[in-house]
Amino acid sequence: MSEIDAVVKDSYKSPEINCCQNPKIIKNEEGILVCSNCGVTYGQSYLFEERRAFTQREIKNRRRTEPVWRNFGSRTVISNIYKDAKGHSLSPERRRLFSRLNKINHSLVSSMERNLWGARPYLNQIAAKLFIPNFIRETAWQLYLSVAEKKLTMGRTIKGFVSASLYAAIRIHEFPRLFEEVTEIAKVPRNSLHKCLGLIIKRVFPEFGYKYKPITIPPLVYRFGNVLKLSMKTQKTAIAILSKAIHKGLRRGGKDPKGLAAAALYMAAKHNHEHRTQNDISDVAMITEVTLRNRIHQIKKYIK
Repeated sequence: MSEIDAVVKDSYKSPEINCCQNPKIIKNEEGILVCSNCGVTYGQSYLFEERRAFTQREIKNRRRTEPVWRNFGSRTVISNIYKDAKGHSLSPERRRLFSRLNKINHSLVSSMERNLWGARPYLNQIAAKLFIPNFIRETAWQLYLSVAEKKLTMGRTIKGFVSASLYAAIRIHEFPRLFEEVTEIAKVPRNSLHKCLGLIIKRVFPEFGYKYKPITIPPLVYRFGNVLKLSMKTQKTAIAILSKAIHKGLRRGGKDPKGLAAAALYMAAKHNHEHRTQNDISDVAMITEVTLRNRIHQIKKYIK
């Protein structure tokens, strides 16, 4: 059973999902499962690590390999299979010759190319899991190429800089993905990603004239609202609550936008009788319940 079929099957068991009689589920560019007939959203889908493979059939079906041909680096690959094009075994002299050629070929590959050979597949992997569009991937690759040319990866992990380049590209294009999601999917420590991101902003952004755009509250409100299956009326009410509080003097400096967006959604849902627990909202927003209650208390001061 495919992922989409499983979603359709589970939707009939959920009283919160009111879909049509003949749902046709598709996955859009942002990885959100949507019924193309009635427009009902089923939430977001992520690709996670594949299961372990034991049999030859499982290994064949679950294996992910990079193609031999690349857009950069050496085009010639001399394998260790000592057979000619017709499948005949090579003589011992020929084997020694091609073994020597293989070593020479590897010695001609620079450290820069070896770096990129590992970085590009990893970038594509985490970008696919987060459903990042191609134009953002290209921006991330442009940033990482500059990082590699400046040799900023020396003494640091390639995974950290690849993940930081991807998140920097996400912020350049203002795509609705969170910092915590990148760290979770990339399996990179938060502090390491912060340091790599800081170096990219300081050393690479001026070269291309990019500006780091912090995530804003309205996209988070709509995104959290869709995940929580709140109506558009409730989401617009949350935006209105925040606008009123900010207009009356609510300070956003030093506060995580996720907390403010989650607090406004909780208040709007309660006002429109679409009750969601604090635990549900805090889980979706990736914040603690204490933070959620503090932000609710702060917003209430300005909307009385």
